[in-house]
Amino acid sequence: MKTLSLTLLAATAALAAAAVRAEPATYAIDPTHTFVTFEAKHFGTSTNRGRFDKKSGSISLDKAAKTGKVDITIETGSISTGTGPFDGHLKSKDFFNVEAFPTATFTGDKFTFDGDKVTSVAGTLTLLGKSQPAVLTATSYGCYENPRLKREVCGGDFETTIQRSTFGMSYGVPALPDNVKLVIQVEAIKQ
Repeated sequence: MKTLSLTLLAATAALAAAAVRAEPATYAIDPTHTFVTFEAKHFGTSTNRGRFDKKSGSISLDKAAKTGKVDITIETGSISTGTGPFDGHLKSKDFFNVEAFPTATFTGDKFTFDGDKVTSVAGTLTLLGKSQPAVLTATSYGCYENPRLKREVCGGDFETTIQRSTFGMSYGVPALPDNVKLVIQVEAIKQ
């Protein structure tokens, strides 16, 4: 009986120690390895693509507990398609209305894992002052020890498709399709 009690005590102490070690780590978005891009059909023919050049944010990740939180802010005025007049139209009230709404945000706190890999993050996308649920699905995910920084870096490729009209961006619908694919390539450095 005494041996069983000592074994249970040791097991409890080990679990308590593991719980103390299972604290979330904070990661800062690396803007040089993070890109937010979009794809939208142009009158049902070719695909228009563009990106947002300015973004920031942080990720809190507890791998042991399989939980986390992500906050990403995108400066809508940093949109770039490679064509100045098109960028100007996208910045106008017809689309992103960057003067009134200079940022878009994604905040997620429902992480899904497959083993050690994040497979999706559910949360809220806010665009043009309207918030809608969104799920970013990982097409790839991993962590590595950065040889230059000597710190862990985690990241992956995530995507979702939104209906822009649900955010009040209904210019040209239905001639210009409503669905827009967002692709977020993200890497974040452990702090």
